[in-house]
Amino acid sequence: MNIGLVTDSTADIPADLQAQYGIEVVPNLINIEGKSYADGVDITREQFYEWLPRLNPPPTTSAPSVGAFQQRYEKLFRAGATHVLSIHPPNNLSGTFNAARLAAQEFDQRVHVIDSGQLSLGIGFQVLAAAEAIARGVLLKEALAVIESVRRRVRVAALLDTIEYVRRSGRVSWARAMIGSLLHLQPLVELRYGVVHRLGQARTRLQGIERLIETLDSWGPLERLAVLHTNAEAAARRLVDEVKQRVNSLVLVVNVTTAIGTHVGPNGLGFAAVPVEAR
Repeated sequence: MNIGLVTDSTADIPADLQAQYGIEVVPNLINIEGKSYADGVDITREQFYEWLPRLNPPPTTSAPSVGAFQQRYEKLFRAGATHVLSIHPPNNLSGTFNAARLAAQEFDQRVHVIDSGQLSLGIGFQVLAAAEAIARGVLLKEALAVIESVRRRVRVAALLDTIEYVRRSGRVSWARAMIGSLLHLQPLVELRYGVVHRLGQARTRLQGIERLIETLDSWGPLERLAVLHTNAEAAARRLVDEVKQRVNSLVLVVNVTTAIGTHVGPNGLGFAAVPVEAR
C-alpha cells in the first residue's frame, strides 16, 4: 500500500524533511495591505517578522483554497498512492481543516483528513511520525494509529514577547479580558487540543525562559523536541544549547510560519515536544 502525506505550512516541517519523505505542503496565505502572499513562496518568514510591528492595519490570514488541496491529492494519486493522509491545524482555530475536508470529498474516502489539535511542530511531529512509519511499509490502519499516538502526547508551549498580537487576533478570550493586567508582562501559553491555555506570565525575559524550561521538564522524558521562535534565532539557538541533553534525537529549530506568527508577534520562543509513551 502506497500512502501519501499532505499537510500545510502551519506544520513548520523543515524543507529537507519535506523532500526526504515526499510530504506535500500546501502554503497558507497571509494578507498584507490588500495583497495575499503564499507563506514561504511569495514572502519569507524573516521578511514578514521585520514588517509586522509596522503594519497597520495588521495582517490577516487565509486558509488555502479547496482547489489547492485537490491538486495535491491528485498529484499523489497519479504517482501511485492508494490513500492520502492529510493532517492540519484544529478546525476551531483555522479554516484549513475544512478546506482539506471539502477537497477530500472528491476522492471517494481515499483521503483521510485529520484534525491534529495543534500548531507548528505540534502538527509537524504527527506528520513526521506518519512519514517514518510509511517508510517502514506500515498499513493504513497502523499509520493512523501512529498519528493518534503522537497527537495524544504532543505538547506545545511558548513565551510571548507581548500579549498584544494574541489580543488583537480576537481568538483567545482570556487575552481580551486580561490585556490591562498583562500589558507589560510576557505571557506563557500552551496549546492543547485546539485550545490556548495561559500558563502564567513573567516580568522579565530571563524569568520567562526559566519558566518555559520548567514547563518542558514537567513533560517528562522526550522522544522528539523542537525549539520554536518568531524571528529570534539567536535566542532559540541558545535555548537549544540548554535543553539538547533532554532528548536523544536531533533538536529541530524552526522560525514559525507567518500564519501563526501574525497572532503571536515577533521575538517569541517556544517548544514542541513529544513525551515518551508511558509503559
